Amino acid sequence: MVERRTVNPYVTGSSPVGGAKFLFLMLLFIFNIFYYLFFDEIRLMTKIITSIKIRRPDDCHVHFRDGNILKLIVPYTSKFFGRAIIMPNLIKPIISINQAISYRKRIIRAIPSEHLFTPLMTFYLTDMSETKIIEDGFNQKVFIACKLYLNKVTTNSKYGVSNITNLYPVFSTMERIGMPLLIHGEVTNNNIDIFDREAYFIDQIMEPIRNNFPNLKIVFEHITTKEAVQYILSNNENIVATITPQHLMFNRNHMLVNGIKPHLYCLPILKSNIHRTALREAITTDCKRFFLGTDTAPHTQNKKESACGCAGIFNAPTALAAYATVFNEMNAMENFEAFCSLNGAKFYGLPVNNGFIELKRKKIIFNNKISKDKNNLIPFLLHKNIKWEINVI
Repeated sequence: MVERRTVNPYVTGSSPVGGAKFLFLMLLFIFNIFYYLFFDEIRLMTKIITSIKIRRPDDCHVHFRDGNILKLIVPYTSKFFGRAIIMPNLIKPIISINQAISYRKRIIRAIPSEHLFTPLMTFYLTDMSETKIIEDGFNQKVFIACKLYLNKVTTNSKYGVSNITNLYPVFSTMERIGMPLLIHGEVTNNNIDIFDREAYFIDQIMEPIRNNFPNLKIVFEHITTKEAVQYILSNNENIVATITPQHLMFNRNHMLVNGIKPHLYCLPILKSNIHRTALREAITTDCKRFFLGTDTAPHTQNKKESACGCAGIFNAPTALAAYATVFNEMNAMENFEAFCSLNGAKFYGLPVNNGFIELKRKKIIFNNKISKDKNNLIPFLLHKNIKWEINVI
């Protein structure tokens, strides 16, 4: 007689087929639990944003230059931005009220009639700056802020400050009247490596200013390092920072490896990837003290592509698309409007702009060289897919 044995297919080892079935059912059970517990979180993390509408943004750091280049480039900022903080480092810097009024008029004449745009002017600080001119200009709403360049730190900074303590009376007045100080934060000592100059600036210049004038409102402009990010996060609401699209998108390898890319050369210079990562992580926080400042800074093609090329990136035509790309990559689109349109306005005590812009995700190869007469400009991300179409609504 043949002995019959009952096989339980759900007990591992009863048979190869039964063991496999048991393992499959257990994996299915675990997957179902995981799916129901975590699906919403996974869906949110991997959600693809195809369009976003935000308040019309502000650009809190713009170089319009002057003359024919000014006329050529102003529309690329005024088309989408409601306001911009205009840098005063012209060949003849803005050091008087009348100069600022005249420069503002030249900018306004270059704005297309259909664009709703307001330029906000700044005062160029020198060792000889007088508090009365600064206070009068601020009270008359000619100047929104003062700009600090150390001597020879960047383009058109030869009239910049050589001894920071010379400006302590000015800083005292600015602290009293609530006028912001905008700082290009790099030291100029030739013995300090160019990649370390921002970090040294914090210790040697920024900290003494903050210690002596704790209520002075400061914008640490175009920050590029993890040290600067940590400094902003560790301080109070009186110090804020702008971040450029190029420092969010690229590191120094992009500029230097496999041939020098002169159109990625700017000051402060692009840093290593650890610093770029710190900037990208900063924009994902709820901190309201980081905001948009493109530092768009045009130079003609022949001055960029030369044996001694100029520092500056003309990013106005593609900056908003670049920012949107980074925020989307960081799954931080919920912070995009605040960074572009709210945080800067709040710091400067300005109302939020009227109107909106809409960004739609779309493949767009940006092939527009910008030229007029002998002024040839190479925009940021030329011949690249900028990934977003932008319209005023």
